[in-house]
Amino acid sequence: MASEKVETVIAGNYMEMEREEGNPKSTKGKFSKFFWDGGSACDAWFSCASNQVAQVLLTLPYSFSQLGLLSGILFQLFYGLMGSWTAYLISVLYMEYRTRKEREKVDFRNHVIQWFEVLDGLLGKYWRNVGLFFNCTFLLFGSVIQLIACASNIYYINDNLDKRTWTYIFGACCATTVFIPSFHNYRIWSFLGLLMTSYTAWYLTIASLLHGQIEGVKHSGPTTMVLYFTGATNILYTFGGHAVTVEIMHAMWKPQKFKLIYLIATLYVLTLTLPSASAVYWAFGDLLLTHSNALSLLPRSGYRDAAVVLMLIHQFITFGFACTPLYFVWEKFIRVHYTKSVLKRALARLPVVIPIWFLAIVFPFFGPINSTVGSLLVSFTVYIIPSLAHMVTFSSASARENAVDRPPRFLGGWVGLYCVNFFVVVWVFVVGFGFGGWASMLNFIRQIDSFGLFTKCYQCPPHKA
Repeated sequence: MASEKVETVIAGNYMEMEREEGNPKSTKGKFSKFFWDGGSACDAWFSCASNQVAQVLLTLPYSFSQLGLLSGILFQLFYGLMGSWTAYLISVLYMEYRTRKEREKVDFRNHVIQWFEVLDGLLGKYWRNVGLFFNCTFLLFGSVIQLIACASNIYYINDNLDKRTWTYIFGACCATTVFIPSFHNYRIWSFLGLLMTSYTAWYLTIASLLHGQIEGVKHSGPTTMVLYFTGATNILYTFGGHAVTVEIMHAMWKPQKFKLIYLIATLYVLTLTLPSASAVYWAFGDLLLTHSNALSLLPRSGYRDAAVVLMLIHQFITFGFACTPLYFVWEKFIRVHYTKSVLKRALARLPVVIPIWFLAIVFPFFGPINSTVGSLLVSFTVYIIPSLAHMVTFSSASARENAVDRPPRFLGGWVGLYCVNFFVVVWVFVVGFGFGGWASMLNFIRQIDSFGLFTKCYQCPPHKA
């Protein structure tokens, strides 16, 4: 009963915020609300779904060539479910933290709660520091991957410039995300982003089926352990977009509605990733092993150019998704987080973009870098730390008794929940971080040996005379 009363009070606070932020009377305010000020459950769903299926959509056929068709499908289903589970855990911990702070009369209307603050409030500074390190490093390289993807995609429309030069250009373009204040302001971008990736996914599916299988197509995967676990960790990365989950929840007017949003978003994502990856792998087979970007194998057409352009726009959006939590951390560090001036905050955020820009030029390995980030960073950030944090937070009888959110009944209560969490930790640590880290690093080092750092044009076809 106590937890129900607290949720009622919190819901009331959120309703008050919704009235203040979401229902302006002026025409300008209504226009701004429609395109700019998002905080509904639908906005959160669009953000979660859009954030999952960015450039990784183009590398999943590459993963299928490493894993084989059956393993590729099974790993997508498995990690999609596991990712939805840990997103649920993060939402539970967020609500637990926020409820405790609300009891202390803390007002968050001018402060964006982040994952490391949840860990700090529930478990202390050690957990905060570990969470901050993994989360920020993951988001940093997640942003790097978006820049690499932009350069890789635009090259298939205009190869007059090499990919490194395109990285310079798109780094400057993506730096404009410093002007987007928070996840409240991604309403129209999230919606458009999901439409863009939906088009690209179905273009890949239909174009591959119409193209048919290439002459002498082979489907050898899996052939080696290194390739197998590299592909598996890329899929682990695919469903690991939770590094921004807390920020997305905090942007909601009623974040207690988030529990099933990530699962529903994942189910939609699977309708895009499974058909597209399967169709492209069916058509091109082992050729994908040397073409990590699926667009590189399809013949140029107006439909393909449209897919490239739409993915470029979406990668700009996803860059903003990955960078915004980093912007918040940096703002808090230099103490400008509460500043109302958009220009001042934008100028303060610019130093965050510079290392991202530099790393994208150093490691332009589209495809292999996804697996490396997945095994070394996503495994802890998205799967291991949330599962362990949940178990430790509710390890005492009093914490379980006073928990805001209780385990689902079908799971068998706290015992069943702990069993699932323990399985996630062991599986991801052994398979994702252990075998996946070994395989991904070997593959990553091979790319460096083959192409070198600062390579001008990774996996570019030779120019015709």
